[in-house]
Amino acid sequence: MKYVIRILFFIILGLIGYGYYIKQNEGPDGDKWIGIGILLSALVLMPIFLWYRYKNKNLEDYMFKFDKKNEENTENQ
Repeated sequence: MKYVIRILFFIILGLIGYGYYIKQNEGPDGDKWIGIGILLSALVLMPIFLWYRYKNKNLEDYMFKFDKKNEENTENQ
């Protein structure tokens, strides 16, 4: 999975770079390629990356718990 994420990342960078190259030399067609690269990064790469990084972790360890904080603050009053 790590290699799939890396390959997608380089493909997206290539699309964005190609879009900027086309935009400078030929005209407004480069905006289409830049947009495709940005959409792929937001709708494909980011969810795959988040799933890969958090698939075996307990997400409750990263959540803020209000009850625990309120109990800790009342001891000093």
